[in-house]
This record gives sequence, structure tokens and C-alpha cells, in this order.
Amino acid sequence: MVDPPSQGEGRGPGPTVGQQDPAEFPKFSRRRRCCRPGVQLALLGLVTVMLWAGLLTLLLFWHRDTVQNLKQLEVAAAQNVSRVSKDLERHNGDQMAQKSQAAQVSQDMKEIQAEQKRMKAQDSELSQNLDALRSDLNNLKSQSLNERSTALHSLERLQEEVEKLWMELHVSNARTPRVTPGETLPPVLSTIPVVPTTVPATVPTTVPATVPTTVPATVSTTVPATAPATAPATAPATVPTTAAPLSLSSTPGSECNTCPEKWLNFQRKCYYFGEEPKKWIQARFACSKLQGRLASIHSQEEQDFLARYANKKGTWIGLRDLDREGEFIWMDENPLNYSNWRPGEPNNGGQGEDCVMMQGSGQWNDAFCGSSLDGWVCDRLATC
Repeated sequence: MVDPPSQGEGRGPGPTVGQQDPAEFPKFSRRRRCCRPGVQLALLGLVTVMLWAGLLTLLLFWHRDTVQNLKQLEVAAAQNVSRVSKDLERHNGDQMAQKSQAAQVSQDMKEIQAEQKRMKAQDSELSQNLDALRSDLNNLKSQSLNERSTALHSLERLQEEVEKLWMELHVSNARTPRVTPGETLPPVLSTIPVVPTTVPATVPTTVPATVPTTVPATVSTTVPATAPATAPATAPATVPTTAAPLSLSSTPGSECNTCPEKWLNFQRKCYYFGEEPKKWIQARFACSKLQGRLASIHSQEEQDFLARYANKKGTWIGLRDLDREGEFIWMDENPLNYSNWRPGEPNNGGQGEDCVMMQGSGQWNDAFCGSSLDGWVCDRLATC
């Protein structure tokens, strides 16, 4: 235990070390030892103050950094809020646009559905009209066949009546005695055959309307008194050729080679090459208006001639199997005695190819009569 210092210790200047007496040294050591706890306390207090000062400094720095970070966070938060607000406004605008588009799409869907219903109704109506047209076409075909058959029979009867008329005239002329001047002749025929009234307007009108009533004055007297009561089985050679008009399949005289303007002559027939796009039936009517018919081909020479001038994109010709499938007939009513089919044709592809066209190569192909071609060719007899 350290003894407390005396009352006089520490007061006044102490003796210097050099001047101290060695006997007094222990006393001085005791004095210094007595002063050490105070210094330690002072140092401890100083260190504590310094530590607190450093801690406060650190706290101040941390506070400053925290304040700066808070400010930066506030700025970033404000920017984020502004960005989010803009994004939200854009999202709301997009939603409004989507709602508007959805309403427009819904309206368009309703219009499309209404249009589909209308188209279905139109399809139903068109289907009914198509069925009616098919029925009318079948009736028209049947009526046309009947009219054609009637016309052919009427024409045959007309030709027979004309032949009988001229044969009777020939026989009557052979029976008539010599005529003297001033003498009147009895009627040659008591009755004149009546031409059937059912002949269509297209029958040629070249048959003489009246029968000649004059007889040559010089009739041979060598005719026997009893002439045969029946006419010859065949008509005499003096019957005019106008009594039975030539058809397109007939062979005219060698001098018949005159064709109308824009018609081409070949082997005593005239050909017209149409260039307007037409269906088969339209081409047929066009040829009828030109006083011809769709061309019929009966030889390789005719085929080569037509192929030279025909449209390279396709040309209608007068061959068809409308009456009976697979039975092709020319417009001049002659059978198919010459053909130039493309390999594999006719195939009736699609069940409805009833009309024949000439392709650019010259070969034939059966096609739909409702198809439109750029070319069609008509023919008619050349005139003398």
C-alpha cells in the first residue's frame, strides 16, 4: 500500500537530480510512483475522448452518406414513379385501344356473319336457278331435237313431193298431142301437191312457187296413145337442181369458188375464222348469223388448212356429243369419219365436256361448252 504524500510534497520546485543526494533518491522514486495513477487516468480520459471524437466523426460521415443516399433514393423513386405513371397511362391507352379494336372486331364479325347468311341465301337461290336452268336446258334440248326431227321429216316430204311433181310434169308432157296455132291446151295437172306447212323457216326457198303451165309447141307425135300410168322409179335428169337444195356435205361444181369478204376459200368451201372470245353456243349462233355453221372436218387436207389459220390459244369446231354421250356428230349431221384427237382424248373430264376444240397444235380435245375460247371457225359452201 502506498503511503499518502506528505502535505509538503509537490509544493515548490524540487531539487534537481544532479544535485540530489543519493540518500534522497528513494524518496524521489516514491514520489514519481505516487504520480503514475493520475497520468494513467488522464491518458485514459484522453484516449476515451479521442475514441468518442472518432466515433462521432464516423457517425457524422455515416449520417452524411445516409442523407445523400436518401436524396438519391428520393430522386430515383420520383423517376420510377414518373416512369410507372407513364407506363400506367400507356397501358390504359392500350387497353382503351384494345377495347375499341375488340368492339370493331365484334362489329366486323357480325357483318361477316350477316354476309355469310346473305351468301347462303344467294347460294340457295342460285342453286334453285341453276336447277331451273338445267331443267329448261333439258326441255330446250328435247324441244330442239323434236323440232329438228320434224323439220327433217318435213324437208324429206317436201323433196318427195317436188320430185313427184316434176315426174308427173314430165309424163304429162310426153302424153300431150301436137298443138295447132290458136288451140288452147287443157290443164296439165288437175291438182298440184300442197307443200306441208310445218316446214321451218330455215328450209331453202328455191323450190319453184308455181308450176309451169306452158308446154313446148313441138311435141313428138310418136308417143303411144296409152302412156304408162306410173311414173319412173327415179326422177329424170331434167329435174332442176334447185328442187333439192345442197347441204354443206354436198359436193358443188368445180366452178363454185366465190366466198364473201373475210372468208377463205378451200376445196370449194368458205371458212371464216372468228377472233372474239365466245362460248361454243355463242360461236354456233355467230356462224348462223353469218349464214354458215361451225366447221366440219372430213379429211386431213381440211385439218391442215384449218390448223394453219386457227387461233393458237384454242378454236371451237362443229363437233359435239350433246345428244348422246360418246356419240360425236358434226354440225353438217355427218358422222365422225375423220378425227385428230390428242392422245387420251376424248376423256369427258369432269363429266361435262361435250364440245370439241382445236388446240394450237391442231389436235382435238373435248372441253366444257361453257368455256370461252378466243377462236372459232365457220364454214359454208362457196357460191358459183
